[in-house]
Amino acid sequence: MVGLGCENITSKLLARKIKQSKKPVEFFDVQDIQGGTPSAIEKGIKIGKKMSEAAKELKREPFDFSHLVLGLECGSSDSISGISANPSLGIVSDKVVKLGGTSILPEFTEWIGTEHLLIERAVNKDVAEKIHLTLNRFLEGTKRLGIDFRGIQPTPGNIKGGLTTIEEKSLGTIAKAGKAPIQGLLDYSEVPKGNGLWLMVEPGLDIESMTGLAAAGAHIIIMTTGRGSPCGNPVAPVIKVCGNKRSCEWMAGNIDIDASKIFTENKNIEDIAEVLWTKLKSTCNGERTYAEILGFEDLAILRANTILSTMYQL
Repeated sequence: MVGLGCENITSKLLARKIKQSKKPVEFFDVQDIQGGTPSAIEKGIKIGKKMSEAAKELKREPFDFSHLVLGLECGSSDSISGISANPSLGIVSDKVVKLGGTSILPEFTEWIGTEHLLIERAVNKDVAEKIHLTLNRFLEGTKRLGIDFRGIQPTPGNIKGGLTTIEEKSLGTIAKAGKAPIQGLLDYSEVPKGNGLWLMVEPGLDIESMTGLAAAGAHIIIMTTGRGSPCGNPVAPVIKVCGNKRSCEWMAGNIDIDASKIFTENKNIEDIAEVLWTKLKSTCNGERTYAEILGFEDLAILRANTILSTMYQL
């Protein structure tokens, strides 16, 4: 951790938090080093080399899927996503859960209109009530601000992609979560309290959402995209799945899984899910995604103000 030396959140504070996880960590501030930036870079390189040598002593160990936490993301969605890439991911998510692993579905503003479907999958009445209250309070909160959220969704990009209503968009969003029972709701970046499928309350902005998933412990994020999105994450590898033939061709260097074969090669959703499952296993074993190869390490942290905190309160 490298700081300037006069921030509110210091390198020492962050290092102390990281140390609690038992991970190796070092820290220093530029203002405490004679020579400024050049000396800081030199010091950082020395620390990095030391850590690199220590890392070489680590040995790979096998883990089963009960240890995996999978993030379920979507971005730049179109009308094809909900009937191709998203349900394919839903099958993979269900398989992870069945094997004892964990999946997290964020983007709660894109559950609107499908609340009844999510509530039916809640493991108990308490979880069902939280799903209802979360969405109801959000819609009431926006109305108090003079905004009808259902009137500003889908976004312009979604509309260009053929989506017509928030309900249509939401049906595609929840398809990523398959059919598994919903264990509970998480606040932004909150770590799940157990295995299974969880819902995360955050506003559905791609990079902020994936930051929250990684902070919650997601080892890998699978992102479905209809119109194409290049973003990645500095912590969790991001696998891109697209069902739009044009987007797959135009952004071939960004898309890991071509789900448009459902339409062009008479493949079914289960076929694409099997391809995605194979890619997930390969990524777990070190195969790099296109976002990693291209160096996309996007990071943005949601900073909820008082109004947002009230609306997101569970």
